Amino acid sequence: MDNEKIPKFRPPSRFEHWFNAGAALLARFGISFPDGYQLLVRGRKSGKIYSVAVTVPDIDNKKYLVAPRGETQWVRNARAAGKITLKKGAEENVFLIGELSGQEKHMVLATYLSRYRKAVQRYFSLPAGSEPAAFEGISDAYPVFLLTPEESE
Repeated sequence: MDNEKIPKFRPPSRFEHWFNAGAALLARFGISFPDGYQLLVRGRKSGKIYSVAVTVPDIDNKKYLVAPRGETQWVRNARAAGKITLKKGAEENVFLIGELSGQEKHMVLATYLSRYRKAVQRYFSLPAGSEPAAFEGISDAYPVFLLTPEESE
């Protein structure tokens, strides 16, 4: 499947919206899946802080943020802000974001899909277990960010 057939954004269903809101609330109180967090990001237009539940894989001791639904509002806000906050319980960490491309992005997408296939397979045209090279033709539809801890001053 080429990029022209992949929508830029896949809106959440009503169930996904409520599930994500509940998952973000639970992460806020420290109750979450091992890789689950509440993402906090400043709105690019409103300046308001927005929250969404995300899964943050740790791959080779690096943290990544993947947007399986494409160009979501949190993706646009994160790009504009240049940083995000991940919260789980009392733990709150600020990360600078760097958008990936090329082979590293393909590797992260392949790992992400394999690791979280039950939750995200429906957003991908490739099956879980696909080789990283297979993501070359579709990777533009999935923003991926490398998270770097912000240095405290």
